[in-house]
Amino acid sequence: MRGDDEIPEPMFSYVLPEQRVPQDHPLRPIRAMVDVVLKELSPRFARLYAKTGRPSIPPEKLLRALLFQVLYSVRSERQLIEQLDYNLLFRWFVGLPMDAPVWDPTVFTKNRERLLQGDIAQAFFTRVLDQARTRALLSAEHFTVDGTLVEAWASHKSFKPKTAPPETPPDDPGNPTVDFRGERRSNATHASTTDPEARLAKKSPGHAAQLAYHGHVLMDNRHGLAVQTRVTPATGTAEREAAVAMVRALPRRAHRTLGADKGYDTRAFVHALRRYAITPHVAQNTTARASALDERTTRHPGYLVSQQRRKRVEEIFGWLKTVALLRKTRHRGVRRVGWMFTFAAAVYNLVRIRNLAAAT
Repeated sequence: MRGDDEIPEPMFSYVLPEQRVPQDHPLRPIRAMVDVVLKELSPRFARLYAKTGRPSIPPEKLLRALLFQVLYSVRSERQLIEQLDYNLLFRWFVGLPMDAPVWDPTVFTKNRERLLQGDIAQAFFTRVLDQARTRALLSAEHFTVDGTLVEAWASHKSFKPKTAPPETPPDDPGNPTVDFRGERRSNATHASTTDPEARLAKKSPGHAAQLAYHGHVLMDNRHGLAVQTRVTPATGTAEREAAVAMVRALPRRAHRTLGADKGYDTRAFVHALRRYAITPHVAQNTTARASALDERTTRHPGYLVSQQRRKRVEEIFGWLKTVALLRKTRHRGVRRVGWMFTFAAAVYNLVRIRNLAAAT
């Protein structure tokens, strides 16, 4: 007998979100690691808030929500709040009861500056690495560095001369007509009025230039985990300068190596690495000039291993740009873009640790 298509509305419900999420759900290991990290950060959160006044939304819940936004490629915080309103899995991960009201999307905007001042993204990233270290997933000896362009939240129409005369009112204030054909434009003479810290750059010859930032990652070669991140203005030397800054922060150990692509094959960069007792396993660039490396470095088997392993850093950039939606940032300024880049890299590490633990 066919059943009736009726939608009963019970007065009470005793089903908890915890009971609806399967015990083997892949988010459970991530939630367990995140809870440990947030518990360690609790004293740091306490210093960011006043001792008196109305209780705020717990920063732990805000960070879990932002983490879920990265994991599930939610395009905006408004859509994230919409998902929190009716998605049971979102509520369970964030820690919201079934009948708890959701927040206003502006909650993230108002709390972002507080999280920036407390450098919470870097602290979260560091403690996620501690989780990997306790599982013996880091080598601390062999690394790879690389950079990528992160498109800024600014259009070419906002890239105007720094000493431009007063403009006449545009024909369309929302989307004005701009004709810059034949105009020589460079970062020395022009700047974006939307995001002044963005720079006009391109990854390689033949590609279109765009307003962007440079995102940098230092990767551990053993299991492909990001161990350091940076975001800088996009300049021609930003990748090598950021690489030197990141390796300087590494603990000193014997027999450290650093792999990189041929864009890092310059004498200044190679000498800088050797000054910090790091063996440069940089791909040789012999197309236009002599390489800064010779057979004293390239003849060793470890050099070939580094060249194979260094390609895995592209997996990090691919995940950040597709899943974390960082192909084009939704924020402006180096501080905000860098905060989100570091936080997304920490989420990548959580997923990577989960996968490695499941494989053992």
